[in-house]
Amino acid sequence: MLRTPGAWSFLLPGFAARQPFAMLTIGIVLLVEHTTGSYGTAGAVAAVTGVSMALFAPQSGKLADRLGQAAVLVPGVLVHGASVALLTALALADAPLWALFAAAVPAGASVPQVGPMVRARWTTALDPASADPSSARPASADTGSAGGASAGTAAAGTGDPDGRSRKRSPLLATAAAFESVTDEFTFVVGPVLATALCTSVHPAGGLVAEAVLTVTGGLLFAAQRRTQPPPHRTARGGRGASAAGGAEGPTAGRKRPVSALSVPGVRVLAVVFLGIGSVFGGMQVSLTAFTEEIGQPGLNGLLYGTFAAGNMLAGLACGAIAWRGSARRRLLTAYAVLALATSFLWAPGAPLPLAALGLLVGLCIAPAMITGYTLVESLVPASARTEAFTWLTGAVALGQATAVTASGRLADTFGASAGFTVPLAGTALALAVAVTLRGRLLPAHAGRTVTGGLHHRTPVTVD
Repeated sequence: MLRTPGAWSFLLPGFAARQPFAMLTIGIVLLVEHTTGSYGTAGAVAAVTGVSMALFAPQSGKLADRLGQAAVLVPGVLVHGASVALLTALALADAPLWALFAAAVPAGASVPQVGPMVRARWTTALDPASADPSSARPASADTGSAGGASAGTAAAGTGDPDGRSRKRSPLLATAAAFESVTDEFTFVVGPVLATALCTSVHPAGGLVAEAVLTVTGGLLFAAQRRTQPPPHRTARGGRGASAAGGAEGPTAGRKRPVSALSVPGVRVLAVVFLGIGSVFGGMQVSLTAFTEEIGQPGLNGLLYGTFAAGNMLAGLACGAIAWRGSARRRLLTAYAVLALATSFLWAPGAPLPLAALGLLVGLCIAPAMITGYTLVESLVPASARTEAFTWLTGAVALGQATAVTASGRLADTFGASAGFTVPLAGTALALAVAVTLRGRLLPAHAGRTVTGGLHHRTPVTVD
């Protein structure tokens, strides 16, 4: 996979530009807690950035699908760098809480969605036909004839969301696992780096480093235009489109953009990833409070790095295994084990057993995340995949923001152990939703496509 032409040109700068997701929350928590003395206040400010990211990330992904990644990324990283600098200055100046909230909104909204963009680039590099907007031929173009019916039925059996009969690259699943490993490696490096800078150099050192890495890496990543997916702009067809579809008028041949959130499976996956975000947020704040309680704040980065290392190791294993079972079954199984593992986090009172449990929880997260991202390939057409990936990334950010706030309040009131109950609650609720709505995680084209007869020009999916 790594021998794919052009891969390293976007992987290396992309790694630097992904640091906000790993460093921003913990950097805000450490800085604001230092200036205010409250984990609840620090968690609230961090939560504002997470909610802003969750709300704006899908819009960023949608624009990247339509306009191109560079057009969205360049202004985004510049706004992010300026916003983080403003937030840092306000925190150090003991500004009122409303001012910190006001600066946290653009800081979160402008977090560059480099992870989803890299995933979209892998799809383009490994499966170029799925990313080429000009190569798709609707299965309904020949409906009304026996040949059209056969084509529609054959296309439905390929598992291809764009309706083309072809074989998908087996390296796509490997790329999904590799991206999960890369994400988790940033969670190994990012929190440790941010904590070390905040505790050893300056309380604002983590945020300053995050802003510098984001701007530098983001601009270098945006410069790699050869590997970015082609834009999927809304197009108006000509005579051919009118003749094929039989439609006339001003809207003939117009291709309406597909929203990723209109796919039921994406909505279920968003809930699943909300639960995963609750684990990230709950662990960050609760581990920080725990190390403060025992008088060893420097252990925070090491404990969180152990948790992230488990996630990374599990991602490596998932990428090396040729899975035969269904992705939906793997997702539900991995998520059930994750919810079970989080139920023990509140109990340990010493660093060593807590590190072991954190490692176990990390080992359980990667299979669920990787399978969720893999399901996007079969649920969503190429024209909306970056948006779909950003919905999932935004769901993680929203779950993280909610968990940071809840864990901070619980840690302030009842102690660090109470904060560890938030990951359990988040994963348990998300698991219940996923099990109840598991039927929506099957592609809509998994059934038989029936066409034929005059005046029936649109394929109908029959379960």
